Amino acid sequence: MKRINEDIKTGNFSRIYLLTGTEDYLRNQYQKRLQTALLGDGDKMNLSVFEGKDISLKQVVELAETLPFFADRRVIVIENSGLLKSGGDMLADYLKEPASATYFVFHEKEIDKRSRLYKIIRDNGHIGEFNEQDETTLTKWIRNIVKQERMEIEGPAVALILYKTGTNMELIRKEVEKCICYCLNKGKITTADVETICTKQITNRIFEMINHIAAGRQEAALKIYYDLLSLKEPPMKILSLISRQFHLLLQTKLLREKGYDKRIISEKIGVAPFIAGKYMEQAARFQKQVLRNALEDCVKAEEDVKTGKMADVMSVELLMIKCSSAR
Repeated sequence: MKRINEDIKTGNFSRIYLLTGTEDYLRNQYQKRLQTALLGDGDKMNLSVFEGKDISLKQVVELAETLPFFADRRVIVIENSGLLKSGGDMLADYLKEPASATYFVFHEKEIDKRSRLYKIIRDNGHIGEFNEQDETTLTKWIRNIVKQERMEIEGPAVALILYKTGTNMELIRKEVEKCICYCLNKGKITTADVETICTKQITNRIFEMINHIAAGRQEAALKIYYDLLSLKEPPMKILSLISRQFHLLLQTKLLREKGYDKRIISEKIGVAPFIAGKYMEQAARFQKQVLRNALEDCVKAEEDVKTGKMADVMSVELLMIKCSSAR
């Protein structure tokens, strides 16, 4: 991010940019900023956006060779094409010596660093990786959004927003904006306001459910399950999230046994460090074999539904009863 910000500030741009990583909000924001900086606000004549896996590379190259219309630059944006995983060799060859007035911005969540196209971009352009931000960064960001509206927010309220939303910045932004609108007249956002306004995401409800299972609070765990069903969440989606949670907990427990700290565990299981800390706390409440058994039970529950042995709602319910009884 620092390098791209500097390029925008100085006007000294790379010919090729690749924006990648797990944080959609940041990738989208920096794509917009680059487009505006390269072309000027409102220039649509010299902007071409190609999206999806059926892009014609011949058309891209032909367009790249076309001079910009009454401007210094032509910008070609390629989004979610899969070309940085396979099929991008033709474009990789072209990017060795692209037209002098053409600039490329690739916006790809999934990449293969072994691909020819990735290596060409690495050697001839700039790669910006936008991944989940840590708790400190997100806290500062929330406070800054609120401050721009000339309002205040309590420290515990910030923490509660993060608990309810996780690290997804797009989701955080929407929830903070809801809080700002709700509290506009009083100028301050409290924990009570966040509790009233912010929506708790299903992954956090699943986390709570597993906490209840770990503590043997069967009734509380089932109540969350029934609440999710009342909100029209499909039982098999809930089962998938339960299975994912047990898988992450087992990974966390095994890594913790090897002596890894929160930072390393967060990298290996692919979550923000403060989320990894929560997994470490939750994993400590389970025995290793219980987590393994829970994963096997998840697979069995899914199999019973797919083979018609049991209805989906009942299958998940029995799974939760079994898991909360075997701690």
